Amino acid sequence: METITKNPQQIAACGLYCGACKKFLAGKCPGCEKNEKASWCKIRKCCQEKGIHTCAACDKDVKECKTLNNFVGKIFAFLFKSDRMACIRYIREHGEEAFAEKMTMEKQMTIKKK
Repeated sequence: METITKNPQQIAACGLYCGACKKFLAGKCPGCEKNEKASWCKIRKCCQEKGIHTCAACDKDVKECKTLNNFVGKIFAFLFKSDRMACIRYIREHGEEAFAEKMTMEKQMTIKKK
């Protein structure tokens, strides 16, 4: 298993940090951007269609976005105590580089819900 390193390219479209994911680190997943099997992900597809790396670059308010706030995302958030909207807000305020550094230092895929 590889070590977690800071790499903004490893930020998923929805704001999760693939660089700290166990499957990514074990070489079992290429990460959001390169994962062609993730064609089911509407968030990834939306970002690709808009030509943006993450939802943080979108003009929509994360609270109002039906694509980001979908049923699967809500289940994921509940199970993993993940706050993807907080991730997107952090990226908007501090940038992808700072977010990747924060997740690397905390060894987390996401900002946890409190």
